Amino acid sequence: MRLNSEIKYLKEKARKFYAEADYAKASKILSDIMSYHKSDEEVYFLQANILHLQGKIGLAIQNFKKVLELNRDNTDAMISLSVLYNDIGKYDEAQKYFNIANNKVKKSPNGVIDNHINKKFSSLHFEIAEMYFAYGRFDESLKEYLKASTLNPEDFEIKIKIAKVYDKKGFNNKAGQELLKLKSEMPSNISVRLALGLHYYTKGKVLEAQNEWKNIVTKDPGNKEARMYLTLSQSATEVSL
Repeated sequence: MRLNSEIKYLKEKARKFYAEADYAKASKILSDIMSYHKSDEEVYFLQANILHLQGKIGLAIQNFKKVLELNRDNTDAMISLSVLYNDIGKYDEAQKYFNIANNKVKKSPNGVIDNHINKKFSSLHFEIAEMYFAYGRFDESLKEYLKASTLNPEDFEIKIKIAKVYDKKGFNNKAGQELLKLKSEMPSNISVRLALGLHYYTKGKVLEAQNEWKNIVTKDPGNKEARMYLTLSQSATEVSL
């Protein structure tokens, strides 16, 4: 009983340090727990997340696999492994864990309704979309961005990427509609206005583009990107005149 109460106390301390992003202290406590208690999946899962954040990918993978040894139904660990393997280019392994997790969700009567898991799925789809985008495979890229956005609809950066893909595919009106919709929802968002300005500029709507960038500079005078676009667009206008 005393050992169990000590472990409970240490886990609470580790969770507290983890929540406060004091990962060094959290990791030390988790390691202490592991030294005499090797069957707690939460301990290994927290340690794996810390190792991932520290860039220690190999050790993170080992700990996520330990989680699955202790609980083969831990979908969160499967998705984390899929993300990690995708990051290091082991796409077959990434796909394997993704498929296992996806199948478990589908077999559940109502699926797994968990925003944390959804965001992990979204992150994986986003990474795949980025890879397709980098190689100019815009149809596949769009499908993955749309999946990512469905799973994490609050992430406006994904929606900006979707608009950029529409531009690349030549669906300029669709791209503009998406960005204007985002602007109406978040009129103060700098990333949206930067993207809308670029959309206008590439379509020859220089004044509209400059208005977007001027709006950013008014609210955020130190924004180097908006200032750069303004300077370049003004120089180009002077040259053409």
